[in-house]
Amino acid sequence: MPANSVVTVRLDPELKAKLEKLAESTNRTKSFLAAEAIRTYVDVNAWQVAEIESAIAEADAGDFLTETEQAQAYKHWTK
Repeated sequence: MPANSVVTVRLDPELKAKLEKLAESTNRTKSFLAAEAIRTYVDVNAWQVAEIESAIAEADAGDFLTETEQAQAYKHWTK
């Protein structure tokens, strides 16, 4: 497994205190919790960007719902 890289992050005192308290109560290191938070944030946002790019590509290709499909979808989600 490759070695981890070091990243320096500036936190305001209140957030740092919350991180320290959480690390202590979960028996995890601050670094572990910060890495997990960053990993989750990056994964979610990368997924979101990919979905947006995919939707734009579909729209650019003219791949839209028909009016009937749109009405059915609206009816399904507004029950």
